[in-house]
Formats: sequence, structure tokens, C-alpha cells
Amino acid sequence: MTTKTPDSSQTSVPNSMGSFGWTNVLGVRISAVNLKSATGLIQKAIEDGKKEYVCVRDAHGIVRCQTDPELRSIHNRAFLVTPDGMPLVWALKHAGHSESDRVYGPDLMLSVFEAGSSRGLRHFIYGATAKTLEQLQARLLARFPEARIAGSYAPPFHELSEQEEADIADRINRSGADVIWVGLGSPKQELWMARMRERLEASMLIGVGAAFDFHAGLKRQAPRIIQRAGFEWAFRLLCEPRRLWRRYAVVVPAFISLSVFQRLGLRKFPIEDEVGGSSVETTNVGE
Repeated sequence: MTTKTPDSSQTSVPNSMGSFGWTNVLGVRISAVNLKSATGLIQKAIEDGKKEYVCVRDAHGIVRCQTDPELRSIHNRAFLVTPDGMPLVWALKHAGHSESDRVYGPDLMLSVFEAGSSRGLRHFIYGATAKTLEQLQARLLARFPEARIAGSYAPPFHELSEQEEADIADRINRSGADVIWVGLGSPKQELWMARMRERLEASMLIGVGAAFDFHAGLKRQAPRIIQRAGFEWAFRLLCEPRRLWRRYAVVVPAFISLSVFQRLGLRKFPIEDEVGGSSVETTNVGE
């Protein structure tokens, strides 16, 4: 895994040759990337034979990290934590990362499929249901005829036993996949990627949440104008009010209030790479 050792005085690290910047959003290291640069970094990591995972993060996940040290540590050890949500993009831009833009999970999936088609990149799709995976693969292959989907698996809904996880790892490894797309929902997919990373031979694990349902044609995506305005949460709430109202009733006010505390220096949000371990004392975004 990538080891990051930033200067303890920094809250926002600028881009440099051969590297990429980040900024601290409530104790989570958010990568200063856009769709093109994130795709390029993932491709380069695969070509170099690295073994990494990517978290695609929104404000909901950032708020959840406040009360879950393990989840926060998983994010801060990731190869990339992409800004999947306009509030995180705005935080990056405020910190001076002017080229940063939203890296939406469904868009990242399509971008990597497109970039990898001519390179023979092999994909494995993990999550959802067998029916969803069947529809997803058919639509992806219709859009990218040269794409190589090495396999797919819809795991059972119960907690996996040690033997089941070993069997799944063996199945994925035998496929020869370069990229494993994980669609289990957050935080389950982040926990799975961190737990399974050392068992899997694929170079890159990428958690993309609801991207499977969107690309399979099972759920509607918010119109781009709503996404860019930062109101995708409102669109999703209107589509699934019973499932999501409690989430957003907590997430929206919590994220806004905590961001104000961080911006004004009223509360510190250190970057911690390990649970209960070393930290980087950082306070204000873009300081």
C-alpha cells in the first residue's frame, strides 16, 4: 500500500511532478484529482504493478468517518479518495487545487473501461445481484465491445465466513483481473477492499457504490445540472424518501457545521493513517 508522510504543518498538499495533491476535509485526505487525472493515475498504477484500492467519497461518507476510526483509517490509506460530491470539490478548489473536479463513481467506471479497452485491461465485477450483474455486463459490452470482463460474482447477503472469503479470493485471482469493481454500498465496500486487499492479485480495487444499478439501467441518475449544483442528495431523496430521509437529515447539517468549525479553526481534524496511530495535526482546509 502507498505510505504517505506529509509535513505536519500542511492541510493541503500541492500537486508535484509524479504525484498528486490532497486536502484535509474533516480528517479525511481527499485527492486533488479530476476524472481525467484519476483515470490516468489508476492506469499508471496498474502498469507499474501496484496493488492499491480507491475510495469514491461523498459528504455522507465523510460524516460517517467522524464516528468510525477504522473507516477513516481505511480512507487515509487508500491510493486515491476521489471527490464524489460537489462539497468536496469546493473544498479542494478553496484549498488552491483549481484543476480538481468531481470524480463520480459511475463516470470513473466508464472512464476506466474506455481507457482500458485498447490496452486489454481485464475487469472483475463484484457485488449486487446476479440479475443486476447480467444486465450490467451486457450494457457495458454494448458500449465497449473490446472490453474484457474476466468475471463477476454476486456475493450472498449474509456475513461471509473465512472459508467463503478464501473461495471468493481464489475465484477472483483465477480470473486474472487487473481491476475489481466493488459495488457493495458504503461502508461495506471500503471495509471489504481493505480486508481483502492483501489476498487479491488484481492491481486495483475500486468501490463505486450505486454505479452498478445506474449502468444496469435499474436506477435513475440525477440530471447533470443538479449534480453540478450540489443537490444530487435532494434528487436521490425525492426518488427514495423512505430509505434516505434519515441519512440526509443527519448528514447535511452535520457536514455543514463541522466544515464551518474546521474552516474557522474551532476544531482540529488530524489525518490519521492508522486507528489510534500516527496522525498529522491539520486544522483548516487550504491553510
